[in-house]
Amino acid sequence: MRCIDITQPGGIEMLKLAQRPLPTLKAGEVLLQVAAAGVNRADTSQRKGTYPVPAGASDILGMEVSGTVVAMAADVKQWQLGDQVCALVTGGGYAEYCAAPADNCMPIPKGISLVDAAALPETFMTVWSNVWDRARLAPGESLLIQGGSSGIGVTAIQMAKALGHKVYTTAGSDEKCAACEQLGADRAINYRNSDFVAEVLKLTDGRGVNVVLDMVAGDYVQREIQCLADDGRLAIIATLGGLSGEVPFSQMMRKRLTITGSTLRPRPVAFKRDIAARLQQHIWPLLEQGRIKPVIYQRFALADAPAAHALMESSQHIGKILLTC
Repeated sequence: MRCIDITQPGGIEMLKLAQRPLPTLKAGEVLLQVAAAGVNRADTSQRKGTYPVPAGASDILGMEVSGTVVAMAADVKQWQLGDQVCALVTGGGYAEYCAAPADNCMPIPKGISLVDAAALPETFMTVWSNVWDRARLAPGESLLIQGGSSGIGVTAIQMAKALGHKVYTTAGSDEKCAACEQLGADRAINYRNSDFVAEVLKLTDGRGVNVVLDMVAGDYVQREIQCLADDGRLAIIATLGGLSGEVPFSQMMRKRLTITGSTLRPRPVAFKRDIAARLQQHIWPLLEQGRIKPVIYQRFALADAPAAHALMESSQHIGKILLTC
């Protein structure tokens, strides 16, 4: 099969089209003929050598795919040959064929194309796991999303709005802010020319928001604590702004705040299976009704993975970037 190899850690020029044997299936896995793979920020970190591959995972990039089941391990019962699915994988997505845990595959929602379904698994599972499972966003509560124009951001905006929440977000340009508001954000704040803390407090009459979804960390944490209402929760899912920051403990205690964080990739198959089940119960119907949609900024051919990574690192995109086979 054709795939993308990292010749050595470094820049986008280290991504090369290569030939490899088809994956060997383990118990509980299916082999997918890949239609498309999602490109994620973690892929660029892995390319640079700063994101170690989890034990047992493929060293080929790609954590989410869509495709057709063409082979199955003997113990797989829930899928049949020819089924079209999208799947969360620990690696191997930038290839014509990919092994995926059968339990981490999901049916393609009606009305979503097979290619565009590759945009669903990683972002939707990450958002659900952190905003609803960990940060416990409850009916009537509000959410602040840092980086609303990212793949995670456009997903979180739509999910939270469709489930009835007040949604605020930040983005780095007026164009991106407008796109976020078109997707349902009640207010998008251009963090380059506005103080998002002051804006959030103004928008909430000084109360603050109940939950913050943070992909920045670093010195943003201290500012996000100022944005949180009493009993608020901060969920950190990436550290684009730095690996450490100061926490004002007196404010944290006085407001009874919770700070949590997680990474999805190394979690067990069973953990991801349970998230997938909740998505199919609560979110898949909204996708099929058209109330939520995958937002695709650009699709690249597999061989053009370097250009896809360049776009990801430019942060000019609004929504998801896909590689198509």
